[in-house]
Amino acid sequence: MSTLSIGISGLTAANIGLATTSHNIANASTVGYNRQVLVQGTNLPMLTGAGFIGQGTHVETVRRVYDQFLSHQVLSAQASASEMNSYLSQIQQVDNLLADASSGVSPALSSFFAGIQELAAYPTSIPARQAMLSASDALVARFQALDQRLTEIRDGVNSQVMSEVKLINAQSDQIAKLNQAILLSRAGGLGQEPNDLLDQRDQLIAELNKSVRVSTVEQNDGSINIFIGSGQPLVVGNQHYTLKAIASAQDPQRIVVGMETGGGNAIELPESQIVGGTLGGLVAFRADSLDNAQNALGRVAIALALNINDQHRLGMDLTGAMGGAYFNVAAPVPVANADNTGTASIGASFSATAASDLTTSDYRLSYAAGVYTLTRLSDSTSWTGGSAAAVATTAAQGFDLTLNAGAPANGDSFLIQPTRTGAHSIAVAISDPRAIAAAAPMRTAKTLANTGTGTISAGTVNGPPPPNVNLQQTVSITFNNPPTTFNVNGVGTGNPVNVPFTAGQNIQYNGWTIQISGAPAAGDVFTVEANAAGVADNRNALLLAALQTASTMAGGTAGYQSAYSQIVSEVGNKTRQVETIGQAQTNLVTQATAEREQMSGVNLDEEAANLLRYQQAYQASAKVIQVANSLFDDLLAVFG
Repeated sequence: MSTLSIGISGLTAANIGLATTSHNIANASTVGYNRQVLVQGTNLPMLTGAGFIGQGTHVETVRRVYDQFLSHQVLSAQASASEMNSYLSQIQQVDNLLADASSGVSPALSSFFAGIQELAAYPTSIPARQAMLSASDALVARFQALDQRLTEIRDGVNSQVMSEVKLINAQSDQIAKLNQAILLSRAGGLGQEPNDLLDQRDQLIAELNKSVRVSTVEQNDGSINIFIGSGQPLVVGNQHYTLKAIASAQDPQRIVVGMETGGGNAIELPESQIVGGTLGGLVAFRADSLDNAQNALGRVAIALALNINDQHRLGMDLTGAMGGAYFNVAAPVPVANADNTGTASIGASFSATAASDLTTSDYRLSYAAGVYTLTRLSDSTSWTGGSAAAVATTAAQGFDLTLNAGAPANGDSFLIQPTRTGAHSIAVAISDPRAIAAAAPMRTAKTLANTGTGTISAGTVNGPPPPNVNLQQTVSITFNNPPTTFNVNGVGTGNPVNVPFTAGQNIQYNGWTIQISGAPAAGDVFTVEANAAGVADNRNALLLAALQTASTMAGGTAGYQSAYSQIVSEVGNKTRQVETIGQAQTNLVTQATAEREQMSGVNLDEEAANLLRYQQAYQASAKVIQVANSLFDDLLAVFG
């Protein structure tokens, strides 16, 4: 090869180097761009009698500076950071809502029980009764307002899930098209890598990874297959699988992610496969925090309503009638799975011990081969039985189940959310202040002629309500001689006689319980009768007020205030946890990105030096060509 050819090869290489350096400088601020470098090689030398003579240079390729390990580190950290940021933006709304000192349930609960205490102080006062009703309305409004806001947050999550699914589909489609473009470019470019197309695809994968965590597998033809979850394909070669936001078959109020199967149908993906990224954060927030918070709030409302109702029914109102329900609250409604093939209709109601037994979990009732299985979804604990009623009784979770109609088929299931609608459905059941049952419906007395030291308690009506109490006839208890036994009159036919007496023991008849203490004498008489015209009685109001500090929830371990405080505490702790993890993941993203940029990013100082280097190489090669031309002209002059 002549000197001219060698000079031309150097000139060509320097020109490509200048173009590559200029390309780097132009894309220094392009997101996802990886620096490109020139890879030169030496042309095969020519063997002569004087040895091997060099034949110049050639450009083997333009290679992008890319490290797969560093890129995967950035992807992993970014998916986690996006998930935590998405989770945090949602849970902060719940935290601010529940913990607000003025808009939370705690002050409304305090005002409600303060109203009961005022009624107990002035049981005949209509204004005091009206004040109690007003405080009750305010408490109900507070429950409903909080639930409405949580429902709005839930609707917002559904909307964002739909938006993220659309974004994922668009990005997956673009990646599939780039796979095809890269495949064609490599085939037409004799195996040379289309660096800019590879950068575009990597950037799209990074953006997709911010929506949902993905795993990638590079194929021999240069295409990349993308998977989510435990291996669900999203992009395979130049084909992409379309996700679809659909209503859950188990819970139609819940928008979930499905995979299209053609004809507009979609297979619902388990939420366990939707992890990482913004979408994973939304799904995790809804499952781990929002559901629990709304259920827990509903449980407080239900427990309060049931306990107040139970005690209110044991009292007597201003008209002399037994108290009725003070609050209304809706019973749970089992939701049949959309894929059920049977005809069964399942009914549900709160059990007698619901206030104590209810949890914050949802449940699934499934049927197979004649066996019903009730599963507590929070921890997968399950119970089995031969009927819906039997399995609910065995589980003792605060609700009863019945098979209303039809028959289930194998594989049928029902979703039960015992407390989800509690805060939404609670309402004050009475509007007439006279209907508040502040008084006890019975009163006790001892006759003035008694000579012993015996005393009789005020007595209580037996629960649970509705009480089977008979106060139409006065009951008398007369002590015999010796006063170790007594006779009872007024409880109908077969009135008991010679009943053994122990001081302080419970004596129960006609739906009430009293105690006689001290030492009655022979002939002493004690009576129990209807509390006729007992308008100034406040005994039932005092019992209602005592519920404020009673541990009636969570198996008798928590009261209303403590149960609500636990909600606030759990949400607050989770918020801080997510915030801390999110900050750590963001720091990892910053560090990983910095390491990748240090290797793959464009350094303008370095590129400026490369410009000078290639410029000088270009000028030197041009000088070689100039010398070759001059020598050629000299040869022509000699032989011309």
